[in-house]
Amino acid sequence: MADLARRLLRVTGTVQGVGFRPFVYRIALRYDLRGWVRNDVHGVTVDVVGDAAALDAFERAVATEAPPAARVEGVVVLERGPAPEVLPDDFRIVESEDARDVTTSISADLPVCDDCLHDLRDPADRRYRYPFVNCTNCGPRYSIVEALPYDRPLTAMKGFAMCPDCAAEYHDPVDRRFHAQPTACPACGPQVRYLEGDREVRGDDALAATVAALRAGKVVAIKGLGGYHLACDARDPAAVEALRARKFRKEKAFAVMARDLEAIGDHAVVGDAARALLASTARPIVLLPKGPAPLPEALAPENAAIGVMLPYTPVHHLLFDDGAPELLVMTSANRSSEPIAYRDDEALERLQGLADAFLIGERPIARRVDDGVAQVVAGEATVVRRARGMAPAPVVRDVRFERPLLALGAELKSSVTLAVAGAAYVSQHLGDLSDLASFEAFQETVADLCAMYRVDPHEVLVAHDRHPAYPSSRYAVALGAPTVAIGHHEAHVASVLVERGAWSTATLGFAFDGAGLGDDGSVWGGEVFHGSLEAGFARVAHVRPARLPGGDGAARTPVQAAAGWLDVLGDEALERVLKPPFAFPAQRFGFARKLVAADVRSPVTTSVGRLFDTVAALTGFHRTMSFEGQAAIGLETQAWTVADAEPYPWPFALREGDPLPTWDHAPLLAAVLDDVAGGVPTALVARRFHEALAAGVVAAALALRAAHPFEVLALSGGVFQNRLLVERVVARAAAHDLTVWRNREVPANDGGVSLGQVALAVARR
Repeated sequence: MADLARRLLRVTGTVQGVGFRPFVYRIALRYDLRGWVRNDVHGVTVDVVGDAAALDAFERAVATEAPPAARVEGVVVLERGPAPEVLPDDFRIVESEDARDVTTSISADLPVCDDCLHDLRDPADRRYRYPFVNCTNCGPRYSIVEALPYDRPLTAMKGFAMCPDCAAEYHDPVDRRFHAQPTACPACGPQVRYLEGDREVRGDDALAATVAALRAGKVVAIKGLGGYHLACDARDPAAVEALRARKFRKEKAFAVMARDLEAIGDHAVVGDAARALLASTARPIVLLPKGPAPLPEALAPENAAIGVMLPYTPVHHLLFDDGAPELLVMTSANRSSEPIAYRDDEALERLQGLADAFLIGERPIARRVDDGVAQVVAGEATVVRRARGMAPAPVVRDVRFERPLLALGAELKSSVTLAVAGAAYVSQHLGDLSDLASFEAFQETVADLCAMYRVDPHEVLVAHDRHPAYPSSRYAVALGAPTVAIGHHEAHVASVLVERGAWSTATLGFAFDGAGLGDDGSVWGGEVFHGSLEAGFARVAHVRPARLPGGDGAARTPVQAAAGWLDVLGDEALERVLKPPFAFPAQRFGFARKLVAADVRSPVTTSVGRLFDTVAALTGFHRTMSFEGQAAIGLETQAWTVADAEPYPWPFALREGDPLPTWDHAPLLAAVLDDVAGGVPTALVARRFHEALAAGVVAAALALRAAHPFEVLALSGGVFQNRLLVERVVARAAAHDLTVWRNREVPANDGGVSLGQVALAVARR
């Protein structure tokens, strides 16, 4: 006994719901140790007794050999000393401890693992063809957790009592399903059922009916991990068009689920980085360049990319195994702008008229979670929509986040961030808060995330956007807690830095997007800031202001935006675009010109997003956009077809009447007008425009460096989701030995604003 010692360890990070306690148990057996392991509100606690050398080896193994889905962020020795007089008999897993303050991380949902796929396809296995097969290494997590610590009674599986066989596995330390909270089997777990009109079938018949419906060109609502999808054959143009019509989704791209990488074939270009991203535990939709083998144009019209994901639930694999089309449209089950349907009764009501049939899984979903979206830009994976497989893992851990703080984001592509106990947790994508159902989902998520970590949102500092009319800002005030308003574009830049823990790094930050309220009351969207998270940011440059006739209306109609941006060129240019080859719609354009001339409902803007729209209008995009960013996406799509081009002039200099240097759009737009009028292909015009913006960013950085020294360039804002633009900025910056940072874990669009708000609020506090 004298040679034995005791250690009490605390393991923090994503260590619940990922098979961590069984892993610790097996490591303890390896080194002949005694004691216990349990979940608690801080993570996992281990009380262990044994030989000192074995304890050292055990501690190293816990930190370095964790299960694939776990993320160990710290192994701390809470107590160290001699072994107790009465030694434990063995090593065991004990019941979780409850306490007031929760600091552990919830695991994101995990794709079905290879071992469970083997069970699913093995006729000799008792879970053969069971649509809810899972183990400690895979399956639902965040979408079924109702409270912490992560134990079955606190999940959506609480209504399914384990049969003797499942219970034996659950309590067997050497079994793969040891303490797997969602574990179940055909004898005791949820089932699937198929509904079409008055017809209802269950089990294998339900799967067979779904496959038959998909092959017949029907639209089927299929329940997934975080909500329902609307699915149809991606190679059937009629089915795709029918789905578009029913969803009122005129042109926005649909995501596709491929049976496997082989099924993607030449439909998309899949590089090594994209291949790894597709197969990662997040299983996101990955935006891939379209390949030489065309799919129906209706899947992603006027778009150079197509969103592809691989199967991630047992149901998906069973459908493909049973003969479903190898490429399926798999889009969120909703009407455009609404949140995804996730409750069965809600889905059956809301999706009537959208879906011909329903495949319903009986396992409840605790919270809606859309599919995550990512892309590879300049060889690096970046998040476009943070959702399933990503949320709610902490984006960053830092002692500055010890005191609770809630940030409520902006309005479009909303997310919320909760900083608590040294970590910043960014929620899943919540949508456009101007939609009532999305705003209700936003409120549910705030309450849900705060309850999960036992934070009272009425008693913490609440950060919100500077714009007082955003629903998130009004909600912040209504909470009655102390609030702090954060500049929209400063938050964009801050989100890049806080991801990397760069609090004191001198930064030149470029925030390009559609709109955000500036501190001068105008509509910003083409800004440069200098500073750091610790020191704060000062605006040091911007795009030359233009008028925005009709305000938000101009954000939907490029020709309306063009009336404001082209005004700098004078009446001759404004008359010119009414004639061929431009042929702007005379009534709408004329009305917008009158608003600008009278200075009525025409706020000042520096928005690069609206500059994109203006160039798109000059190259032929005259209709109202059916989704945000459509005109810019079309412009990028054209630009990708040209290998290289000289940039248009976009000079950066001090201009009379403005204390800050600006980029002047007048020479750029004049050159675009001349090129289009002279018959230059619009694809070349689009490429030259992208090159102009990339060259302009780097030129501004070089011009500002002497007065505003910096270590890095930070790029954020929705415009910087343009892959071509970012890659050209990175390439041009590298030629001058400039380091470029951009968002990785949160989107560059407004989905990352809440993280930036948290960082700036903490720095100010």
